Amino acid sequence: MARKKTKKVVPPKSRGLSPKEVASKKSFPLKVNEIMEGIEVDGGRILSVYREPLGGHWVLLSSLPLDQVEPTPYQRKLSEPHVKNLARVIDQTDRFLDPVIAVRVGKKQYQVPNGYHRLGALKTLGAKTVMALVMVDQEVAKMILALNVEKSHNLREKSHEVISLAEHLMSEGHYKESDFTLEFESPVFLTLGLCYRENGRFSGSAYQSLLKRIDKFQRKSLDMAIKQRIIWSTLLLETDERVSEIVMELKNRGMVSNYLKNYVVARINPLRFNLKRNHGLTMEDGLQQALKAAVKFNLSSISEKDLLKVG
Repeated sequence: MARKKTKKVVPPKSRGLSPKEVASKKSFPLKVNEIMEGIEVDGGRILSVYREPLGGHWVLLSSLPLDQVEPTPYQRKLSEPHVKNLARVIDQTDRFLDPVIAVRVGKKQYQVPNGYHRLGALKTLGAKTVMALVMVDQEVAKMILALNVEKSHNLREKSHEVISLAEHLMSEGHYKESDFTLEFESPVFLTLGLCYRENGRFSGSAYQSLLKRIDKFQRKSLDMAIKQRIIWSTLLLETDERVSEIVMELKNRGMVSNYLKNYVVARINPLRFNLKRNHGLTMEDGLQQALKAAVKFNLSSISEKDLLKVG
């Protein structure tokens, strides 16, 4: 009988800083002073400097010229309806109370990994200034998925941001893909991001169940890892093309269901009957087996009763 996992209990008041330590202003590190001077030179103002209470990292609550603040270059596209709604709420309340997170990347240049839609709303309203929590560590700019909570990402948006971030990091140094497990969140997003680029209507969610079990972060340099993922994404797109053909044939036979594609993908999943955590199937072999199963798919084995069970 499997042993039930017990939730780890964290003792109260066992981590982080006390209120007095958070607000301590005895002295600032050199890097903090440099950023403070930069903000003032840029025409912004420092309103408060403190250390966030959990990890003790320095934060500068600042007012920045809005025209100097832009999103990180690998973010998803703006949702115009969301920007419009935010602008309406901010305008009606006559208050902007939720600072964006920002990093200073150059003279009069700030980037936000969290707050793109709020920036859009402020610009729509003709604002001059944005309140920002300026981080000392520029690496925070890469944590777009971990930090962005203002509007839920769908799978396509997540995948787009992660593959764009990976390509951006390729130009910054010799990193391994496995160096960015926090920033990328899941290796599945890297593979699906490449698929969505080739086919904007790609049904990535149908393949998540398989990919989550076989797609792993690679200990290769980012450029080599992405080259490998291009091969994998090509296999996945080829599989999806065949799956789409099967779905169309089933529809022509009068079978209609919202779960039709998911059902077909489940049938070609090589781990369909293997529930072991350490199944030993690699990404390459898994995709190859799924493709072969799709090519050999037996249409006569599908019945309406099967689809009703899935639904």
